[in-house]
Amino acid sequence: MHISKHVFVAGAFAALAAWPAFAGAYGVDLVNKIMVYAILALSLELLVGTTGLVCFGQAAFFGIGAYAAVLLSPESAPASIAWLLPAAMLAAGAFALVVGSLSLRTKGVYFIMVTLAFAQMAYYVVHDTPLGGGSDGIYLYIKPTLSTLVDLDSPLQLYAFTWFCLAAVFALLALTLRSPFGRALAGIRVNEQRMRATGFSTYPYKLAAFTLSGVIAGLAGFLFAVKDGYVNPEMLSWHLSGAVLIMIIFGGLGHLRGALIGAFAFALVQEFFKSEAVFGAFAKHWHLGLGFTIILSAALLPRGLVHVPAQIRERLTGRRAVPRDPVATIRKGARHGIV
Repeated sequence: MHISKHVFVAGAFAALAAWPAFAGAYGVDLVNKIMVYAILALSLELLVGTTGLVCFGQAAFFGIGAYAAVLLSPESAPASIAWLLPAAMLAAGAFALVVGSLSLRTKGVYFIMVTLAFAQMAYYVVHDTPLGGGSDGIYLYIKPTLSTLVDLDSPLQLYAFTWFCLAAVFALLALTLRSPFGRALAGIRVNEQRMRATGFSTYPYKLAAFTLSGVIAGLAGFLFAVKDGYVNPEMLSWHLSGAVLIMIIFGGLGHLRGALIGAFAFALVQEFFKSEAVFGAFAKHWHLGLGFTIILSAALLPRGLVHVPAQIRERLTGRRAVPRDPVATIRKGARHGIV
C-alpha cells in the first residue's frame, strides 16, 4: 500500500477519534451509527470486493448478532461484554457457516438467490414467531458493561468502543488480505478455475471467508443493538443487504478504505436529502435524491469514490495503471513456499 493510503487511513481514524470533542450529542450518535455500518460494509467487502462472492443476505448475519445480544442479556442486570460480544459474533458466524456450506455449492446468480433465500428465512423466523418479538421487535433495557472499565450506556464510551471495534476490524482485514490466505481469495476472485489448476481447493477458502464475514457482521449487529437498545425484523431485511452492497460499490470495490468511504458517503448523502432545513417538504421524498446521486456516481465514477484521485491523475497524464494479476502472484508465492 502506498504511503499516501496509509496517511489517509490514519488521518480518517484520527479524525473519528477527535470527533466527539467538536460535535454535539446528535453528531456523535450519527457518526457512531455510520461506524457500525462501516463495519458491516467491511464484512461484505471481504466477500464481494476480495473474493468475488456477491452475497445478498448480509443483513441476516447483522440481525442475528443484534438479536443474540438482546436475547442473551439478563433482564435484571447488565451482561458482561466479555461473553455477550463473543456470543453474538459466534451466533452470526454459526449461521454464516451453515449458509455458506450450502450456498457456496452454487455460483453466479444462483448463489445470490440462495443467500437471499436464507436471509429471508431468518427474517421470517424473527418476524412471525414470539422468539424475536414479532414485528414489534424487542428492547435491550440494560446495556452491557465490562467491569468498571466500560459502560456502553454512556454515549461517549459507546462511541469509543465502536471506534476501537472499527479500527480492529480494519486492521484484521488489512493483515488478512496481505497474508497467503488473502492472496488466495484475490486469486479466486480473478479466476477460480486457474486457482484450481494450480492445486488450490477453493471451497474451504471461500467458506472461511464467508464465515469470517458473518462473524464481523455479527459484531456490527451487536453494536447496533447496544446503540439503539432495540432490535426489529427490518434489521434482517433484504433492503439493508442491498444498501450495504451499494455502500461498497459507491466507495469502490476491492479496497477496504473504499468500504469506509462508501459507508460514510452513503449515510451522509442520505442524511442530506432527509434534511427539511435544506429541502423542506421535498425531504419526505429523500429516496429520489439518493437514487439520483447513486445513478450519477455510477455514470461518472464507475470505479467508486476511492479511485477519484487516480481518475484525476489519469486524465492529467493520459496513462492508466495496469493492475497486477493476483493468480500470477499466488503461483509465484507457491513456488517460493510462501503459500
